Amino acid sequence: MFPQLVRRASLRQLQIFEVVARLASFTRAAESLFLTQPTVSVQIKNLEHAVGLALFERVGRKVFLTEAGRALHGAATEVLETLTRVEGEIADLKGLKTGHLRLAVVTTAKYFAPSALGIFCSRHPGIDVSLKVTNRERILQRMAANVDDLYIMGHAPGGADTMFVPFMPNPLVMLAARDHPLSGERDIPLERIAREPFIMREEGSGTRMALEALFARHGLKPRVRMELGSNEAIKHAIIGGLGVSALSRHTLRPEAGPRQLAILDVESFPIERHWHVGYPAGKRLSVVVRAFLDFLKREARLLIPWDSEGGPALDSPL
Repeated sequence: MFPQLVRRASLRQLQIFEVVARLASFTRAAESLFLTQPTVSVQIKNLEHAVGLALFERVGRKVFLTEAGRALHGAATEVLETLTRVEGEIADLKGLKTGHLRLAVVTTAKYFAPSALGIFCSRHPGIDVSLKVTNRERILQRMAANVDDLYIMGHAPGGADTMFVPFMPNPLVMLAARDHPLSGERDIPLERIAREPFIMREEGSGTRMALEALFARHGLKPRVRMELGSNEAIKHAIIGGLGVSALSRHTLRPEAGPRQLAILDVESFPIERHWHVGYPAGKRLSVVVRAFLDFLKREARLLIPWDSEGGPALDSPL
């Protein structure tokens, strides 16, 4: 069976098959691989045609490996692990002259991740890089499927199955429209700001979790007026007078959007947080990945868009 499979099956089909088998779900595999479910189904059917036997069987809504599927799963896992190991060994032999770095980051990190990759690649022009920007939930899915080399997020996942380290400040600041009545005031009580209509990130967002935790510690609950899944949408909603919000200071880079916002001087703000970079525990890191990790830890200051005084004055337009 397998000599014929080697000639007819593609590496991509084996990768998709391994994820479907591991997750026992076509739907979850499609979400993990960021493919449509019909695409996953077609690839599995093509693989089954190459093998000449069914690889999965459905009992109700559940998916199980057939005997042929179990045999192939063991072989496919071994092949993929071997290729990953060889790829790392080859990259190590070549040093930083060639290689590939696959980076996945949460949406707010898009304000500095391209700059980080640009600086790194200017020093190592032979390195190919790819960048995936998505929300926290999908980052965790990609990490579970071991899709990328490194992951950047504000709120690092807990547990012994990941390795994350902080590398750069990620303060959350309270924002309002430039003409908001509280703009320019000093030492605004947190209880006062809790009475304002809030524009929140979606459930599961690291920014939202940090904000809700702060209010909870003070026995307060923000008045959520609307939820938006985009920092840019939130900034425009603030400018439109729909409410206030807390966002990462990184979202206020000069090139990141309209300069019609004000940072409010609110009790307990900014919320001091950090950006974290990490990977699944046990993952073998290539020389390229280790070099990029060292770069972030050593030179993250190059990516901070505000000065040592915190950037513009609290009541200045952004």
